[in-house]
This record gives sequence, structure tokens and C-alpha cells, in this order.
Amino acid sequence: MIDNLAAAASADPFSADQDPDSLQGHFQPGVTPDEIEGVFRLKRAQPVMQAFTALFHGGGDAVTVRLLVLRELASDTSASGFTRPDINTRLAYLQPESLETVLTRLRSHGLLAWDAQAGVYRVTPMARNVLSALDTLLAMGQADDEAEMGFLLSQVAGAQAVGGVTVDQLKHLLGRLVDLTEEFRDAIASGSEFRLRTSQAKWHLACDWVEKGSEILRAITTDEKADAATHKAAQAIGRAQSALLNMQGMFSRALNQIERQRVHLGQSGLSTTDIKRWLLAHENLCALAEGAIDRPVVPLFVTPAEMIDVAETELLAERAGAAGPGSLPQGQDAPTTVNEVTATQVELDTWLARLSDFANIGVFPAVGEEAPKAVPIQDSLLPASFAVASYRASLLPLLGDAAEASLQGATAELARLPIQLAVEDELVPLDDPHVACVSRATLSIDPESAKPNE
Repeated sequence: MIDNLAAAASADPFSADQDPDSLQGHFQPGVTPDEIEGVFRLKRAQPVMQAFTALFHGGGDAVTVRLLVLRELASDTSASGFTRPDINTRLAYLQPESLETVLTRLRSHGLLAWDAQAGVYRVTPMARNVLSALDTLLAMGQADDEAEMGFLLSQVAGAQAVGGVTVDQLKHLLGRLVDLTEEFRDAIASGSEFRLRTSQAKWHLACDWVEKGSEILRAITTDEKADAATHKAAQAIGRAQSALLNMQGMFSRALNQIERQRVHLGQSGLSTTDIKRWLLAHENLCALAEGAIDRPVVPLFVTPAEMIDVAETELLAERAGAAGPGSLPQGQDAPTTVNEVTATQVELDTWLARLSDFANIGVFPAVGEEAPKAVPIQDSLLPASFAVASYRASLLPLLGDAAEASLQGATAELARLPIQLAVEDELVPLDDPHVACVSRATLSIDPESAKPNE
């Protein structure tokens, strides 16, 4: 990471050694850099930018030595100042010329301050802020954070704790959530089991960070002192988190589809996935062929006497049925197969037709034509046995599911029906011989989904 920052700083066209007026050369004619808000903010932060330039300008080795010296001095809290002999003793493993060059650079850029009256060097507040930011970034980079949300969320949490969270910090976190959502959707669309399982593990880590950040976002949205832009960014993060959490069902359906299509190798119990996982565990696949392949042809040398004996035997042997059949065999009718429809499929088709009637006329046949267009859930589930009613209830969450609606089949038709489900946390007793009570819920026509059909 230090080498990358150093390389970027050495290739930066906006070097501190250049003329400030050269900034105009990077913009179109007629455009003044000072009129751009982003340029104004960066110019206002010139002291911080110069501090980072002092540390990361040049090669990676020079950057490492500068950070080493500054961190060694900042980590000593026993004294507020360091004399030159103290610094020489503490950093005796460095060459005197290199140490002198580093101290001069840090002092000229305001990371070290020279107190002439006391004759000591002091670490400036700016240097401590820079080191604190770098330590947080380095610590988060070494942690097991495949979702790469820890550092962004820590910045938002720290800023919220001191009342200084900015819209830019929230937008960085929002951008990472959007990137993760797109990454997971691409993994689901790929149909690769290994990519799906890897993304699902990463999704679980991201959800852990989402749970940690929910309280922070709740505090931001309820803060009366926050401006409208901050509230808007926090609400956008909340919606992005909800979209991320709702992907669990998409992962499960994709993995179940792969499980149904899995190919097993005979009666061994092994599948193609097991073979692929075993092959991926070997770094050198070519080594598996060592000793397994022999010479394809092994020559056999015989004398003329043995060759004559074999030839006489073949010539004198009786060839039974050498002529073979003179006509093609008679054709046979293909075996008759019966396409058996399972009872579950019949029940699904029947209930789907019943829900379709409700979507068209707004009532169920058992309720009557005078019924309203919002009916209790028991009118759609009953009358039926407990098993059938339970099966119907398990399909209700598919109503309005966009992921399921994009597929093919009866469940996809169910998801595309313009019906919405509203469930309450309460049980309703029933006068039914099979079902004693159900959750209070209603089915109603979704006006937004029904518009295209009008």
C-alpha cells in the first residue's frame, strides 16, 4: 500500500514543486479552476495535502523511512520534545545522512516543529492526525474484511460520535454498498456454484457490517442538527442496505436450482462439483498424470515359425455365420411413456387459477360477487386440508417477488399476479375442522401492478 501511494505521489502532475499557475493548464480554455467547488475544497485542505506529499513523494524506500521515523517519534509519549541526541540514540540503526535528510523534510513540511528556545523537536498535531488516519487504514486492510466496508464505516462512526459526519463520507459508504450489490447480482446471474458460494460468504460478512452500521444510520436520521443532504444520503444508505439484505432469497434459489441440476457419477455418490473441488485443491494438475499414462504401442517381435502357425490356424478355422444377415432388421415401435403430473403441480395450478380470478374480478368464488377487493387471507387458503392450506401459505411470499417473476413456470406466474399481501402480528381463530387459527392478513389488488393490464 505504501509503494502504491508513493508511486501515485511521484507521478502526480500537481506536484508541490510546480508553479501554482500551472493548474490552469489542466482545464479547458475559459474555465477557471477556482470556480469549481471541488478545486476550492482541495485548495482549502492544502496543509493536509502537503503533509501527505511530504510523506509519500518519491520512491517506496524513502516513504518507508519517513513513516518509520515519524511513527517512532510519535509513539514515544514519555516526553513532548526530543533533542537531537535523543533522536540519534532512538534511531541509531539508520545512517546519519538518511536520518538528517528525513528530519529536514519532515520539519520543512510542518510534520516536525523545531523549538529553538528549548532546543527540541516536537511532533505537530497535523502529523498525529495523518498517522492516526494511516494506522486506521492499515489496521483495516490487515483485518479479515473481504467486504472492504470496515474502514468506511469506522470513518462514519467516528465522525458521528464527534458530530462531524459529512455527506462525502456517507456517499463513499453508499458507493461501496452499491458495488457489493452489483457484484452479488453478477454472481447470481453467472450460474457458477463456486462463485455463488464465494459471494454468499462475502455477503454474510457485508451483512455483519450492515448490522453494526444500522444504529449509526438511525442516529444520523434522527439528528435534528443534520442538514437535508446528510439525511438524504443516510436514507439512501438504508435503502441500499435493505436491497443487500434481501439478496438472501436470491442466493438460496440460485443454489437450489444448481442442486437440482447436479450430475452424479453413477452410484459412487460423487458429483461433478466434488470432482471440480478436488481438482481445484491441486496446484499442479499435470502431476496427476505422472505414472498413469504408458506407451500407447508396445512392439512384439516373433519368429517366422510362430507366424506360420498362427496363419494356418486362422485359414483353416470355420467361419460360422460369416455371410451375415442380408437385410435390415424390422423396425420396432417406441415404448409408450406416460407423463405423470404430481399432485403438488395440480394443486398449484388450481390455486393459481383461483388467484387469477381474484386478480381479474377482485373476489373469490366462495366469497360472492358482493365481496370487497380486499379479503382476509383465510378466504384464499380455505376450504382445504391442513397440508394443502400450509402449501398455499408457503407460496404467498412469492407475490410481487421481482426475482421470481423474471423466471418461467407456475411460481413465476404467481409472482406476476397484481396482488399484494399485508400481514399483521396477530392470530385470528377460525371455525374450520382442519385449521384452528391463522395470522391476520389480507389480499388486495395492487393498483400499480394492475395498470398495464387495463
